[in-house]
Amino acid sequence: MGDVFCSSFVTSFSSSLNSSQPIFPPNQRLRKGLVSFSYISSVTGSSSSVGFRARKQLASVKLIMTLCWCFIKVHATVTETEQPKWWERNAGPNMIDVHSTQEFLNALREAGDRLVIVEFYGTWCASCRALFPKLCRTAGEHPDILFLKVNFDENKPMCKNLNVKVLPYFHFYRGADGQLESFSCSLAKFQKIKDAIMLHNTARCSIGPPRGVGDLNLGSLSAVKEKQAESTAT
Repeated sequence: MGDVFCSSFVTSFSSSLNSSQPIFPPNQRLRKGLVSFSYISSVTGSSSSVGFRARKQLASVKLIMTLCWCFIKVHATVTETEQPKWWERNAGPNMIDVHSTQEFLNALREAGDRLVIVEFYGTWCASCRALFPKLCRTAGEHPDILFLKVNFDENKPMCKNLNVKVLPYFHFYRGADGQLESFSCSLAKFQKIKDAIMLHNTARCSIGPPRGVGDLNLGSLSAVKEKQAESTAT
């Protein structure tokens, strides 16, 4: 859009310049920005007036180009700010953001017998950011697996109860088996995640309801949080 604006703007400006009397005829060559004094005198009778007009037009062109460049930079900055932040991008419908303890428990319960991989991350964590694109590709390659993203700063009490002490951190859950595995992982050790998927994402049927987080009573955390929200609202 910025290029179109500048192109049309410069074109209209050039047309206005061309509509006025030219300073020099087309067959007259400029050498190092100078022409013979006799030629200038024959056209205008004054070399100073021609030089002033040329400098004025050149300054106008430079001003137009500067304004166009500024417009393009501003447009590019606005477009960039409209892009989602790196942690807001999801690979597909099988990658879900979890914003509360209750959402986390509901997601585990509704997953049934599917393998669930939970990533605990921080928006400020450089290792989380480096690993995330590869995690998205893995989620795209395994549409049968549910990937949950938990923002550490938004869910500190829950993360503390789940013993998350380093980021990025991963939990693996499946049906009645509950939590299968947990570990920290960086981009350099991403093979750990692939190995865990190969181990736990096998064809099987669990007997019994999804176990979720097991004996950990995260439901109480959710109830406390809801009461705090209600008291703040009143």
